[in-house]
Amino acid sequence: MTITVQSDNVGLRIDALISENSEYTRSFLQKLIEDGSVLVNDKTVSKSYKVCLGDIITVIEPEPEPLEVKPENIPLDIVYEDDDLIVINKSKGMVVHPAAGNYDGTLVNALLYHCKDSLSGIGGVMRPGIVHRIDKLTSGLLVVAKNDFAHVALSEQIKSHDVSRVYHAIALGNIKENLTLDYPIGRSTNDRK
Repeated sequence: MTITVQSDNVGLRIDALISENSEYTRSFLQKLIEDGSVLVNDKTVSKSYKVCLGDIITVIEPEPEPLEVKPENIPLDIVYEDDDLIVINKSKGMVVHPAAGNYDGTLVNALLYHCKDSLSGIGGVMRPGIVHRIDKLTSGLLVVAKNDFAHVALSEQIKSHDVSRVYHAIALGNIKENLTLDYPIGRSTNDRK
């Protein structure tokens, strides 16, 4: 992948510019930069490099790593499926992709069994086809890409907020009055978990 820096991008960090023009996350790009797989005018740069007018950025895409996640015959609640994507109703308690402490029994393990070789490779070894996720204790619909074209298209739609997500919460107990909670919800700045 090659990008020539235009005047409206001068001064941007290299990882931000490439992220805006690709399906890669900034953290993934930072690793590529550190590994020497991103060149500016045929030279390696630091991840904090700010691009200049006319810079020619070359991203050397890594070869996919061999898949170590094993397919497992886990029943899936498939809501929709075609050649490009599959929509799964993920149950509460199922982890989406393998991570520390959850290397099997995940949605990815089940998808590898169900879809065989037809999942996007963009998500890498541990996240084939995964465009977005929901937490382990959350149930709901998940859209999974079955090819790289669908993965890029879905990622772009999520990034540009063309896709809307609706969450419903159920409260149990004795609520004595009508009330509305209207607070921003986000990751804690003190504890990311």
